[in-house]
Amino acid sequence: MQTSVFSNPSFKRFWLSRVASGFAYQMMTVAVGWQMYELTGSALSLGLVGLAQFLPQLALTLVVGHAADHMERRRIVFACQAAQGVLAAALAAGSFAGLVDQHAIYACAFAIGAARSFEMPTMQALLPGLAETAMLPRMLALSASGWQSAVIVGPALGGALYAAGPQAVYGVCAVCFVLGSAAMFSIPRQAPQARREPPNLRSVLGGISFIRSRPEILGAISLDLFSVLLGGATALLPVYAKDILHTGPWGLGMLRAAPAVGALSMSLFLARVPLNRHVGHKMFGAVAVFGVSTVVFGLSTSFPLSLAALACLGASDMVSVVIRSTLVQLETPDDLRGRVSAVNSIFIGTSNQLGEFESGVTAALFGAVGSVVLGGIGTLVVVALWMRLFPALRLRDKLVVNKAG
Repeated sequence: MQTSVFSNPSFKRFWLSRVASGFAYQMMTVAVGWQMYELTGSALSLGLVGLAQFLPQLALTLVVGHAADHMERRRIVFACQAAQGVLAAALAAGSFAGLVDQHAIYACAFAIGAARSFEMPTMQALLPGLAETAMLPRMLALSASGWQSAVIVGPALGGALYAAGPQAVYGVCAVCFVLGSAAMFSIPRQAPQARREPPNLRSVLGGISFIRSRPEILGAISLDLFSVLLGGATALLPVYAKDILHTGPWGLGMLRAAPAVGALSMSLFLARVPLNRHVGHKMFGAVAVFGVSTVVFGLSTSFPLSLAALACLGASDMVSVVIRSTLVQLETPDDLRGRVSAVNSIFIGTSNQLGEFESGVTAALFGAVGSVVLGGIGTLVVVALWMRLFPALRLRDKLVVNKAG
């Protein structure tokens, strides 16, 4: 008889914490983007919000990884979610009083970026220690599904709540962050990590050294980095929603949710039809579809076509995510997991924020449509180049390689 992973109280609390935090962050992203564009009318300002979140994550990467491998991971995540709840409450109060301007949004985006730089890699490192290894694949799948559900529903809910003002969205976000932090704090304390290297330069750089020694992992995460950096158009969704597709905050929420709908659909498909063979070629093919979908979205003036292109973009990205995540999980020792997760977070997670900055800058130079289309074409160029630079990744046949013999 197969036991449900939700019968594990620690995983249930972990899942609730991740979903609550995910809902809060996705709703806040919609509110911040729409409020900033209303305040400034500038695509560059939207890009600067992404840069404000990226800079602390880049600066803190090595500190984050070392902390996740040497401190109690549960407490780190709790503190980060509680801090984001305080920031959301401050934005709610400031918006209600009419005190929020673009500088306040930049400051809060910077602080949120710092908190998330600790939260996300530490959560990734925490999960494998909550149950037996045999249960880990199902836990990863349910954790990813919970996150994608938040990405789907969160933006739509945020867009709907924005009708009552940004303070309504930020207030709900604050409540969700508090609930998430409470669920995380209720997880029983885990035994300390077995190995505790002193905080020297070698241990701090351990994650980077490990990734550099594995060309397939380096190729996979750097491919995602540059594809999202060039092909990411999320910073410009407020521009598309308001000026090109002529919709409102609810439409912006739907646009933000569309990639997650595609990603969730693909994740459910891959759960039934796993990636068994030719995973290297499939990964490069998926990133190429990501680039083509970006071009289609950039040229579209039809709301349904734009939603379809974004859904296809999300589905293709999920294929890449599954391959990359599986490679990292299978080949990383537990005592390095925090540091590798932190570096992986910089390559993947913060590429979204840096991509938003890139999109804002190119939109200021070439217009929103030119920025998105050039980004999609750039993604296709990166795919062709990476196939030559990382032949081991291109020729990888199976995710799980039998190393015996």
